[in-house]
Amino acid sequence: MPLISTKNPACMKKFFKALLIVVVTVLLLAGIAATYISFRSIPKYTPEKKDITVTITPERIQQGAKLASMLCRNCHYNDSTKKLTGREMTEVPMFGKIFAKNITHAGIGSWTDGELIYFIRTGVRKDGQYVPMYMPKLIHISDEDLHSIIAFLRSDNAWVQPDATVQPATQPSFLTKFLVTIGVAKPFPYPAAPIERPDTTDKVKWGKYIAVDQLECFACHSQDFAKNDYFNPEKSPGYFGGGNKMFDTEGHEMRTLNITMDKETGIGSWTEDDFVKAVRLGQLPGSQPALRYPMLPYANLTDDEARAIYTYLKSIPAITNKVDRKFYE
Repeated sequence: MPLISTKNPACMKKFFKALLIVVVTVLLLAGIAATYISFRSIPKYTPEKKDITVTITPERIQQGAKLASMLCRNCHYNDSTKKLTGREMTEVPMFGKIFAKNITHAGIGSWTDGELIYFIRTGVRKDGQYVPMYMPKLIHISDEDLHSIIAFLRSDNAWVQPDATVQPATQPSFLTKFLVTIGVAKPFPYPAAPIERPDTTDKVKWGKYIAVDQLECFACHSQDFAKNDYFNPEKSPGYFGGGNKMFDTEGHEMRTLNITMDKETGIGSWTEDDFVKAVRLGQLPGSQPALRYPMLPYANLTDDEARAIYTYLKSIPAITNKVDRKFYE
């Protein structure tokens, strides 16, 4: 026997009226939620005070310069000023109109070493403002490497010399605000214990450290920024399998490459030398077009470091995921 009698008009009328009320209520609640998310601000948190003073040495400045050229430069280097004065990050429009800030001496000169380290680890600025997922948080990098980055930022390198350039305020997108609202995007906890660099003689561990902990290559080369698991990177959907959507400086959409060892859709047919040339020089094997922005060659990696990354990639599961490389005139 049917729950609703189709032969009873009064019963049918009551059913559809109730259904209409439910639909309207759901739509109304969804509209209220969407309005709230659209108008809310990115939240603030109370930063922890870290009493850390980095000892600046030539070795740390050198290592910091190397890391900054591969980490900080991509977002903060400005072609007009030739310094780390920040720029608009046109390659991630899904997160809004995002501006990387000025991190020259003029931009962060009033920050203590502890405030900088806490911010880089957690995403919480010294004023408590949280910066969401469009700024990488270096939660796995070793303390020594992070101290080297700070030493570089305090150095007399031309990239960080004082420059008063001020970038416009960032305008987060609805997606960013939504991810913040549901708790997907939130500050990372500060490490509970010191983080040491791995043994460089273990090529798999060393390669993982460089690709995952230092450079966070998985963040771009997995399936989706919003679904990455930064605490357990290997659990990120499509780990190193590519397909993540990004954009070039002119707004053209592109997808990141599959760099697992799948022979048909990844780099399983590449030799170790092919990989080194691709990472350090931007040259792909055979007649394939060169790598292009936003992927920049990591010229400051040594051959041994690039080979260690290749060794690590050989140790992870291959993923079959054909990525269409679109090119524009």
